[in-house]
Amino acid sequence: MNLIAARYHVVHETTYSYESPVSLSRQHLHLTPRDCPWQSCLAHQISIDPEPTHSRSRPDCFGNPVRQFDIEAPHSRLTVCAESTIEVRPHLPMGLDGQAETGFQSDWLAASPSWEEVSSMLAYGAAPVRLEANRFLFESPYVRVKREFSAYARPSFTPLRPLLCAVQDLMRRIHDEFEFDPAATTVATPVLKILEDKHGVCQDFAHLMLACLRSLGLAARYVSGYLLTHPPPGQPRLVGADASHAWISVYCPSAEGGGWVDFDPTNNLLPDTQHITLAWGRDFGDVSPLRGVILGGDAHELDVAVTVTPLENGVWQSSG
Repeated sequence: MNLIAARYHVVHETTYSYESPVSLSRQHLHLTPRDCPWQSCLAHQISIDPEPTHSRSRPDCFGNPVRQFDIEAPHSRLTVCAESTIEVRPHLPMGLDGQAETGFQSDWLAASPSWEEVSSMLAYGAAPVRLEANRFLFESPYVRVKREFSAYARPSFTPLRPLLCAVQDLMRRIHDEFEFDPAATTVATPVLKILEDKHGVCQDFAHLMLACLRSLGLAARYVSGYLLTHPPPGQPRLVGADASHAWISVYCPSAEGGGWVDFDPTNNLLPDTQHITLAWGRDFGDVSPLRGVILGGDAHELDVAVTVTPLENGVWQSSG
């Protein structure tokens, strides 16, 4: 297990170019990394061009930092650049390296309560009421609760199997049986279509895993963030070539750190210092990096560039 905290400098730049001027823009941003028991946002700034008429910051209902702004002057281009320095500390139990190879188990995963026991704890009428978990039990705009998802998950959730072992096996199966294909889906692709076609991206795999877990009566939330990418051998890392990432977190009352454990179905591993948490909610819609409404604009072009840079000795050296 890695016992050394990791520090990263993240630049997330979003640019909208409009066909005709926008007279009014109101935007809602999830671009500020949240502080967690294992993560600290050491420095952060958001630059907006053109200058907002009004701007305010607040937490949302899930505790994520949110920035809201209005632009009341005509503009044909909008650029939002979030720049952050984040420290991520190791948070997997001692001896667990995060890799989830076939057949891999640890005493920690196997020591979790059975999935049926946890589902019973969250059932209607159970006491005590676990409000923080219960809000992630139900359908949400991008996640369905249906028999098809519980049927897909059942081979992993055998009778009395420890919850975290079952979730790890479901993660492995999604990784092995689904193909990463950026051209196969859009944000509007239904999660049932993902299950049928077995193609998608990290957002799709997270929504699918959430649908499977919630269809079994388990609480699970969507986590958005960043993951450092590695260029091919001998090739330099390219500015703007990284991307946002998504994974899930399942409620397990025996787990340290508030009872939630992260799983990354796209990469078949348990996130640790290599994952940077931005926000969490019921699904992508709750934590979209930038969403809003505009008057005017007609057609538009969108360009998103993300650069994740590991810091040496906690210091970022600008190349500019």
